[in-house]
Amino acid sequence: MHLPPKVTDRAFARLAEIGASKEGHALRVAVEGGGCSGFQYDIKLDAPEDGDLVLEGQGQKVVVDEISLPFLENAVIDFTEELIGARFVIENPNVASSCGCGTSFAM
Repeated sequence: MHLPPKVTDRAFARLAEIGASKEGHALRVAVEGGGCSGFQYDIKLDAPEDGDLVLEGQGQKVVVDEISLPFLENAVIDFTEELIGARFVIENPNVASSCGCGTSFAM
């Protein structure tokens, strides 16, 4: 049984704050080959497409494509604000190792 990723209230609140749904956009979270550890996350505002898993909350949407879904099984999509900046982050229990930047990982 594959568990889909979860989205925190803080992430949905940030999407509402920036007005993503008013523009017809969702937060797209994808996994691509590349980066210094083998895979990297691609996080951007985008329109939902056929075949996407759509996660909804607070009137906002987060979408994951079919190819990325197995890599994000049981992950948590969150939003954080730190001294170095504010960003969406992925807490992924499937990751075996990651680089220092936090966007590249190996499974």
